[in-house]
Amino acid sequence: MNRDSFYRYLMTQRNPNSADEIEQFANNAFLDTAFPKQSTDFDEISNYLEENADYLPSMTIFDAAWQKYLAAMN
Repeated sequence: MNRDSFYRYLMTQRNPNSADEIEQFANNAFLDTAFPKQSTDFDEISNYLEENADYLPSMTIFDAAWQKYLAAMN
């Protein structure tokens, strides 16, 4: 399956004036120069975030964003 990377999807969720957790995650990921931008792999992105993303207060935010990503790709 050929689909956009998770990062590319996440960038469509950016909104600097929102308190929404996914939108804040997107805003912060945009500033994260080391984010795995080409990846479509849940484990790769999840491991990266767990080890490097101080800006993500809870992995449940990533899980919710991932579910939205999968829904958008179908």
